Amino acid sequence: MPAAVTDEQNRLDREVLLDAAEKLFYENGIQAVGMDQVRAASGLSLKRIYRFFEAKEDLVVAMLKRRDLRWRGSLAAHVEQVADPRERVLSIFDWLAGWFAEPGFRGCAWINAHGEFGSSSEAVLAEVRAHKRAFHKQIETWVRATGLSVTEPVYLLAEGAIVTAGISGDAEPARQAREAVSALLRCHVSSDLGLASR
Repeated sequence: MPAAVTDEQNRLDREVLLDAAEKLFYENGIQAVGMDQVRAASGLSLKRIYRFFEAKEDLVVAMLKRRDLRWRGSLAAHVEQVADPRERVLSIFDWLAGWFAEPGFRGCAWINAHGEFGSSSEAVLAEVRAHKRAFHKQIETWVRATGLSVTEPVYLLAEGAIVTAGISGDAEPARQAREAVSALLRCHVSSDLGLASR
């Protein structure tokens, strides 16, 4: 009789599976990757894989959830090192530039997933929307600390830079969006100072 699989082994195997799936899905597209490729890359049997996730859709959702925590955690760690609130907002775009310049950058995993699944998977769509809401909330928190009401344009410039960089394959959109946000912050500060002097 084979030995029972420990909780730790289950945890390790699940991480190996998610690592393999994320790499394959991000590099090649989700629908282009078959479960046999995931099996080969992870070294786990299909039987074991399906014990963790009953369907490919479940694996995709788990991969996106885990990537979200890592992605937003990395962004927050970078931005929150900056003391000045306005510079903190600008540092969002410095982080994006670094991400865009990484080898293998293929744009936003959530936008890519949405492009592949659209509304055909409620579970994937819900995860994509959850990520975008959480990213928006991060930006809102950092922008509010400046005392300016410019969350929406900053968020849209960040999202636009991500989409454009994913298509163009370079980091320039982050720099351009940073310049636009810098001008926006200066404009609103000048406007607020003008109103205060009246």
